[in-house]
Amino acid sequence: MTDDLRLYAFNCGWFQCRPGYFVEGDEGDYLRGPVPSYLIDHPKGRALFDTGMGVRYCRDLETALPANKFGLQWFEGMDIATRLRAIDVDPESIDWIVNSHLHIDHCGGNVHFSRATVIVQAREYEVARERPDPGLYEAVDFDTGQPIRTIEGELDLFGDGSVRIVPTYGHTHGHQSMIVRLARGDVLLAGDCCYTERNLDTMVLPKATADLEEGRLTFERLARARAAGTRILFGHDGRQWATIRENARFE
Repeated sequence: MTDDLRLYAFNCGWFQCRPGYFVEGDEGDYLRGPVPSYLIDHPKGRALFDTGMGVRYCRDLETALPANKFGLQWFEGMDIATRLRAIDVDPESIDWIVNSHLHIDHCGGNVHFSRATVIVQAREYEVARERPDPGLYEAVDFDTGQPIRTIEGELDLFGDGSVRIVPTYGHTHGHQSMIVRLARGDVLLAGDCCYTERNLDTMVLPKATADLEEGRLTFERLARARAAGTRILFGHDGRQWATIRENARFE
């Protein structure tokens, strides 16, 4: 089964911030991190892990963010639907959207996938609906008409152990990640449970953590997984992303 499973990585925009936003105390120039989305192509169906940002964050070069400004942006052709078409994948063929959480830069592309079912932790969906927060939780991004499947804890998406959704609480109260079993070993799609590899190396949680105790436990689990050989793809790590081959099968 593993040989028939394919993983593709796409960057759907940029997250720009001061260096201390990720690891408090860091200094230097502003950082540009990716806003990733991943396609999991399985014999039983196709799933996306996160979908990037909504159209309101699209810019052109003339209105791009200055190099010293916090914000989100993507440019024409970087939305996830266009990224998929570039590798001859029809957005209508997506069966599942697995949102790590419902912040604006992780579910803004959900609207492109009318026949997909969205999978999210029940506690995440509850917070997003009951406590909207401009710039974080906005219904225009996640209330897009698809069926919503809320889960509690882990889910074996295809029933064969090859794609597992796992809770990684901390950044939000209902954050989840995904573990994909490839021929060369497990890959953990972190979402924002850990922004960058430097966060994990230093075991420093960013200030943007809703539950510090849960976040600490998640970091400990990530550290154990990495030590055991799991490759982790971090949420907004520009240095790591420079090593990723986009629009190509992940090996």
